[in-house]
Amino acid sequence: MEFLALAFPQIDPIALQLGPIAIRWYGLAYLAGIMLGWRYGRRLIANEKLWGNGRSAPMTPIDFDDLLVWATMGIIMGGRLGYVLFYKPDVYLADPLAIIRVWEGGMSFHGGLLGTIVAIALFARSRNIPILSLMDIASASVPFGLFFGRIANFINAELYGRASDVPWAMVFPGGGPDPRHPSQLYEAALEGIMLFIILRIMTHMVGSLKYPGLTGGIFFAGYGLARIFVEFFRQPDAFLGFINGFLTMGMILSLPMVLIGLAAIAYALRTRRQEQTNAGAGG
Repeated sequence: MEFLALAFPQIDPIALQLGPIAIRWYGLAYLAGIMLGWRYGRRLIANEKLWGNGRSAPMTPIDFDDLLVWATMGIIMGGRLGYVLFYKPDVYLADPLAIIRVWEGGMSFHGGLLGTIVAIALFARSRNIPILSLMDIASASVPFGLFFGRIANFINAELYGRASDVPWAMVFPGGGPDPRHPSQLYEAALEGIMLFIILRIMTHMVGSLKYPGLTGGIFFAGYGLARIFVEFFRQPDAFLGFINGFLTMGMILSLPMVLIGLAAIAYALRTRRQEQTNAGAGG
């Protein structure tokens, strides 16, 4: 059924070549995601209506400006080290200098997430900012980066899906002759667009920013569930394959996110109820 497959759009991974300097779509995707997320986070902080009657955000837009540098370093360092430790420890142990050759590819979302969490925790402590509220703002801003990152994966024809005969299957360069799920686009839709919409509804209609930890918990659980779902269509990395039957590394790393997210949601709701109870008793 190969003749029914959609043609993969051949897009040069290099967006712009300036002499010896190559500007790649992958790098531009990271830049776009970080900058749009930063702008969106500033707007959330500045919108006092999202924080409750007469309340303002426990941080300023300037604080979020300064966090940008910390978070960017956390994304890059955590993403690279996560890939090294989670996916190819033996390869990099044999050639440690390959760790710094980031232009050869190899970044892990889960590693980048851990690096960002560490950066946010350190920054919050240095500025005496409630870490859960800062995590909420960062979480609401992350879908921009997820969307553009997955689009870049698609342009690079990497992280493609399993063989399939669905009408929208594509033959990816390097993926053999079989049509495959464009799983990168599934992830862009679920982790980027859908998750952004859910978080937008929670922050602007439900008022989740009034419950420290709730927005971040929804992001963690939402991303984990979306990633686990897409893993059923995504081709596992060739050097890892399936783990214990149908499991993949992406599923294993995403399951703790779901559990942490649910725990954060429960904590935020319980804490808020307790505050309301205490306020009522005091009144």
